[in-house]
Order: sequence, then structure tokens, then C-alpha cells
Amino acid sequence: MAIHPTSIIHNSAKIHESVEIGPFCYIGEDVEIDAGNNLLSHVVIKGPTHIGLNNKFYQFSVIGESTPDKKFKGEKTTLSIGNNNIFREGVTIHRGTVQDKSTTVIGNDNLLMAYSHVAHDCILGNSNVFANHAGIAGHVIVGNFTTIGALTTIHQFCKIGDYAFVGMNTSITMDIPAFIKVAADPARVIGLNSIGMSRNNLSEAAITIIKKAYKLIYKKGYKLEDALKEVEKLEDPVSPELQIFIDSIKSSERGLLR
Repeated sequence: MAIHPTSIIHNSAKIHESVEIGPFCYIGEDVEIDAGNNLLSHVVIKGPTHIGLNNKFYQFSVIGESTPDKKFKGEKTTLSIGNNNIFREGVTIHRGTVQDKSTTVIGNDNLLMAYSHVAHDCILGNSNVFANHAGIAGHVIVGNFTTIGALTTIHQFCKIGDYAFVGMNTSITMDIPAFIKVAADPARVIGLNSIGMSRNNLSEAAITIIKKAYKLIYKKGYKLEDALKEVEKLEDPVSPELQIFIDSIKSSERGLLR
């Protein structure tokens, strides 16, 4: 283990011997850091927090701080971080609250660029990109393979579906289905994330069926319930990609952006 002498480590912290901790870092109580992690400098990690394998934390990131939510009364809530994530300069991530599931969860292979923020009780899946200054409020769920543009804000309790794309400076107050591309303030739907689907190796057949489903939901003038029935008729059996789209619509609680 390489720990710079200027860093402060709480005696209850559990840190794998392979972890590298640069100058002026602070590791607090009840923090667990698994193998291969690298804290460059001036990183603050508070607990209870568990960090998986091979994550990289850049300077001035603050990980596992308690939430400023006024409901929070100092309860012992948690943050869980998976593997191979990158947290760039000034990223902030808060632990959960007992009013939800008491935890915030970050999956694997995510890139959070400078000064992006993940609030209490959020769930991030895998392989997402948050551009600079993107911020999500409490209880937000972000799926997998999404891109959240710079200066974007997402209202509490919203859901962002797999493979969605959010343009820069977008203000989101409703749920975004999988594969959908949105932009502007307030957010509006501007199409499908066809480039993102191709880059993430979805087949031509999968992209074609999603395009058909998108037209039924957004272009034909159906009520949502009727449009969804038409979407479910497109394939028998339903492909995994189409099922992702359907499930992202059915799971909406705040209402879909249409």
C-alpha cells in the first residue's frame, strides 16, 4: 500500500494493500476500499462506503458525504461503488437516506467528469458518462450506457432508461425511456440515440425494431396506453432490446417525456 504521509486515514478504514493514496487525502470511518484503487490527491471519502475494484479518483472529489436533505438526521446510511469507475475533479456523491433504501449505488465502468454530482439515494447502472457539471437530484435512477450532457439537471425521482442520450444544458423533470435522445431547457424529445446504439454494438435488427417502436410511441398520435399495445405486437417473442424499451415505459412513475 502506498499512502502519502500527508493523508489521513481513520483507524476503522479497511484498505487493500494495493491501493494508492496520494497527498492530502482523507479516508473516514467505516470506509472499505478494495484492490486496485487510485486516489490521486485531495480526495475525501466518508463512510459507511464500500468501493470495489480499480476505481480512479481525481483531486477534490468528495465521495460518501452525508446529504444536505433536511430529512437527514445523521442516520448511518451507505454508499456502494462498483468497479472500474472514473471520478474526475470535484465530483460529489452523497450517501442515502432512511426515507428511501438508505443507500446510494454506483455500478461499474462509469465516467463522471469534472464537478458532476450524484445526490442521495440515486442508482447508477453501468457504462454511463456524465459530462462536466451534470447533476442529478435525490432518488434518481439512471440505467446503463447513457450519456448525460454537460450542465444537465435531473429532477428528483426521475428515471433515465438504458442507452438514452441527454444533450448539454438540459433540464429534465419527467422520465426518459430507453434509447431516447432529449435536449433543451425544458427537455424535449429530439429522436433516437441511434449513434449510441451503434457504438454499443446493438444489431441492425435491434435498431430497426426500436425505430418502429419509437414511431408508435412518439409519431402516430396514439394515447400512451394504446401505443404501448401496438409496440408489444411488433415481435413475438419480444427481443431483449424491445423489452428494455417497453419496460422503461411501464416503470415510469413521474410520467414520460413525450
